[in-house]
Amino acid sequence: MSKTLLKNAKVVNENHIFETDLLLEGDFIARIDSDISDANAQVVDLNGDLLLPGIIDDQVHFREPGLTHKGTIATESRAAIAGGITTFMEQPNTNPQTTTLEKLEEKFAIASTDAYANYSFLFGGTNDNLEELKRLDKNACSGVKLFLGSSTGNMLVDDEAVLEKIFSNTEMVISAHCEDEGTIRANMAKYQDMYGDNIPVELHPIIRSAEACYLSSSKAIALAKRTGARLHVFHVSTGIETDLFTNAIPLEEKKITAEVCIHHLWFSDEDYAKKGTLIKWNPAVKTKNDREKLWEALLDDRIDVVATDHAPHTLEEKQNPYTKAPSGGPLVQHALLAMLQKEQEGKISLEKLAEKMCHNPAKLFDIDRRGFVREGYYADLVQVTRNSQNEVKKANIFYKCGWSPFEGVTFGSEVARTFVNGHLAYDHGIFSEKKNAKRITFNR
Repeated sequence: MSKTLLKNAKVVNENHIFETDLLLEGDFIARIDSDISDANAQVVDLNGDLLLPGIIDDQVHFREPGLTHKGTIATESRAAIAGGITTFMEQPNTNPQTTTLEKLEEKFAIASTDAYANYSFLFGGTNDNLEELKRLDKNACSGVKLFLGSSTGNMLVDDEAVLEKIFSNTEMVISAHCEDEGTIRANMAKYQDMYGDNIPVELHPIIRSAEACYLSSSKAIALAKRTGARLHVFHVSTGIETDLFTNAIPLEEKKITAEVCIHHLWFSDEDYAKKGTLIKWNPAVKTKNDREKLWEALLDDRIDVVATDHAPHTLEEKQNPYTKAPSGGPLVQHALLAMLQKEQEGKISLEKLAEKMCHNPAKLFDIDRRGFVREGYYADLVQVTRNSQNEVKKANIFYKCGWSPFEGVTFGSEVARTFVNGHLAYDHGIFSEKKNAKRITFNR
């Protein structure tokens, strides 16, 4: 069994920051102590760098199968470990869609050979696959994904009777994309009449409006309360939605939880003038006031998780006119760096960052022995070097699509090393040829 001894780490974990050594044996953290020696271990001196639990990203689109010109499980999970993400949960709107047990297991088979990071997948609910969903074992995958507003992949679930049955017939976490389709279609028709295909991208948050988000998310929450379902609202993007969630009880007792994504915490509608369709996401990036309200809800624990919604498209696709430019962008390599930048600016503490990106996703999805720096847990760890000038440019981007909405940004931190199940998977820009990722398991 291989052993690695990490010396002089500054661990960020469970609301504490402390200096320690860690002994990794095989896949696991064997010992955490102030001064460890082991003659049989390979020693890695972290020189006082930060050491966090590996980031758990509960929402990514890696585009395989069917859309592999944009990204693959291999290329995007490789970029993820360069960004300190050691576990990902991939979405069902691929081609074919992940809406049968057969297609779900086909994706697991791809990941078992190609993934650089630990993996699971969400099973897609549709208007006509309720019986298949009933056959899904609660420990088989991360959970169920519902598109309550259409997005990439045409998986809109708009039959209210079906929704009621889905909410009433699964013990798993139901993760929902909430935007009201009727509102969006009416707004789109209005502006297409005015502009044709060349709608100014600045109108994106008007078309996919705050009202559309609130109407859909409030309906989903009401349905969850009525049926007792376990609901997780993906990528909350508006200030008015934040009041739908509570901080009055611990996460472990919540039946309704919320996620916010990096782009909604970083950008605002003022950035469309410069970034254009490169920051076209669904739900849309909205106002500075919305962004501030999202930060408030994240910090006071109404919002529970920070994720990426990583969704790569080619630069050529993104540069199409508004109506033909797809929504989404690549983020896994730079999500942790963006949050660390906000920590350096005084927006969030390191402890809160670890809670929202590591601990809480593990708790929310009942993941087995990940998301924390604890003895006996899988050794998913990320070393961060502070006070390092790290400019994002095409030469150091690992996404298959080759671009980033953060190009030109200089971050003040760097992901130095990433360990996946005790294996040094990424080391100062160099990837290990060995993949040591695992299918994540659950305690449900």
